[in-house]
Amino acid sequence: MHTSQELRAAVEAAIWAPSVHNTQPWTFAVTDGELSVRADTDRLLRVSDAEGREMLVSCGAALFNIRLAVWATGHRPVVRVLPDPDRPGLLATVRLGDRQDADEQTLAMNAQIRHRRTHRAGFTRKQVPDALLEALVAQARTEGARLTPAVSEAVVRVLASVTAAAQDVQAGDRAFALEMLRWGRPPGSRYRDGVPAGAYPSEPRRTRPHFPQRDYAGGRASWGSEEDQRTATAPGVVAVLTTPGDTPPDWMAAGQALQRVLLHASAHGVSAAFHTQALELYHLREFVRQELCSGEYPQMIMRLGYPAGETRAVRRPVSDVLEEFDRPGAEGACA
Repeated sequence: MHTSQELRAAVEAAIWAPSVHNTQPWTFAVTDGELSVRADTDRLLRVSDAEGREMLVSCGAALFNIRLAVWATGHRPVVRVLPDPDRPGLLATVRLGDRQDADEQTLAMNAQIRHRRTHRAGFTRKQVPDALLEALVAQARTEGARLTPAVSEAVVRVLASVTAAAQDVQAGDRAFALEMLRWGRPPGSRYRDGVPAGAYPSEPRRTRPHFPQRDYAGGRASWGSEEDQRTATAPGVVAVLTTPGDTPPDWMAAGQALQRVLLHASAHGVSAAFHTQALELYHLREFVRQELCSGEYPQMIMRLGYPAGETRAVRRPVSDVLEEFDRPGAEGACA
């Protein structure tokens, strides 16, 4: 396979990464055998994510998919994160390194890229095995982040409470509400971004303790899974992903750690529901950091479990996000 074709395949993998509200805030370019990952600031959530933290976490997840896809072609990915201080929108560059076969775990995660789905309801009461949770903790550690499952019922209640508080505050803020509603797609929408109607229930059942979901419906009908709404009310395992620092490199690392965790979980039938509401309000995020995270910075609050139904996913085509592409043959016969 030609180098440019291999890098295009990596972009095809990248677009399946999770992103806040499925904004897909990334663009890519392939030039002279190098793949660039860039932030699409037109898709920045200027109310809830003014600093771009969640945008970079999303792009970090896309970068991890690129790394997997390159490994799957039999090459070691050569990655530079935030390589140019004068170009903050250039988040990473990737080149094909030496020939090297991927191990079985890498191939297994790569196979899950198109199957992993974000969940937006409760879970069944099937328990996530402790051994799998320990493996997920180890996966996050590999990327320089910490995944901490909440083993205390009191901590779970606190996280549910701050999530509910943030949800209520944001629902009462017109700017917050309009920004989120913009990304909730109604039934029949042809948009290939945002949260499609089949991915969120109109009236989700309450988990116990209750972790409120984003109100993407906004009073509209949706095609969310009836099975999820009727039977899946368990919260699953609540976990917090943290990093030692809170700078753009930390956010990129958090995204790569998150996607590594999600793909490993997906290989075992486990999905994740995300709750970023409290992390979008400074004082609540600081409370979570100081009281529950030993001073580390929370980058994601999530629930892990077994869903009752399947979730629909939409992505923009590669042609919408790939700004340039080296045509086969452009690099010469000896490339």
